[in-house]
Amino acid sequence: MIVGSIADNNGTAITFGLVTAVAAVCLILVTSVSTDPASVQFDDDRARAMESRIQDLVDGGADEDAVRDLVRDAVVLGRSARPTRPARPVTSGSPTAGSGTDAHGPAAQ
Repeated sequence: MIVGSIADNNGTAITFGLVTAVAAVCLILVTSVSTDPASVQFDDDRARAMESRIQDLVDGGADEDAVRDLVRDAVVLGRSARPTRPARPVTSGSPTAGSGTDAHGPAAQ
């Protein structure tokens, strides 16, 4: 496109410009089609369960600001990771309470 413009060949510049525009539209289309809709939906039940667990920790004596900072850091960590297995089901309590395992196998020691 740039070479065609420098060479004063408008046909070449326009052709490569249109090809670039079509390629950009194709990339946008592929991205929108291949995005999993479940990955962008907000889960109200999970949010309520999370808020309830946070409130349980605060009621148990934990510092609310520290707990919320921890949750924010966990969200940042989760957004930076790529999912490799399905999310565990929503529970009202801790999945590791006394069992020594979590939803995916033995707990890390």
